Amino acid sequence: MRLQGKTAVVTGAASGFGAEIARSYAREGANVVIADINEEWGKQVAQEIEGINSGNAVFQFADVSRKEDVEGMVDAAVERFGQVDILVNNAGYTHWNMPVDQVPEEEFDRIFAVNVKSIYFGMNAVLPHFRNQTQSGPNKGVVLNIASTAGVRPRPGLVWYNASKSAAIGATRSLAIELGTDNIRVVAINPVAGETPLLAKFMGEDTPEKRAAFKATVPLGRFSQPADIANAAVFLVSDEAEFLTGVCLEVDGGRCI
Repeated sequence: MRLQGKTAVVTGAASGFGAEIARSYAREGANVVIADINEEWGKQVAQEIEGINSGNAVFQFADVSRKEDVEGMVDAAVERFGQVDILVNNAGYTHWNMPVDQVPEEEFDRIFAVNVKSIYFGMNAVLPHFRNQTQSGPNKGVVLNIASTAGVRPRPGLVWYNASKSAAIGATRSLAIELGTDNIRVVAINPVAGETPLLAKFMGEDTPEKRAAFKATVPLGRFSQPADIANAAVFLVSDEAEFLTGVCLEVDGGRCI
């Protein structure tokens, strides 16, 4: 129960890494807002959480590229649970693996809106609540950005996705420096490619040959699983990590060594 009494907003929480992060937070005692554009899957995850430790969860529709939606998900947390302590910027988007000069402009815009501008919207939405936080604890609030090993060790065919995740890492470190005096922590996880709905896009196609070729680049020999990311996500937002800020943790089986 490391997150007992905390309220977390998790974006992209209807599937993949986000859904497992939300479930793990509930198991650790947190109230959770499931923010996603997929209403059917999001409500299903919220219902699952209601059965975890008598957990409390609510689904909130949110397109994280829209300011009003991001503000709405934070407002939903405060209205339902009275506060917001944790924001997980997990929602992500990518183009199909392809040469840089073939990526359509609308795809470029969507990638940066979902992967980067959403962090801007999210910070602006939670900061007033964090700064007014009266709840006891070592930190006033924590933001966790799900970046990627693509921002550390880029792969061909994913130039603009790589660049967006480099921006997320840079934002994490910059925010940590600026907000440290407010006792607000900002951290990130850099997952290696995993078993999520985006996997086929990363590889260009999902075939046994493509999977084998990618796994060969990971010293521990497999893709990441949602539980790998969720386990790190619990620790980084917990009071056990109260002296960690600006950390961008590779959860990658050694891929970035």
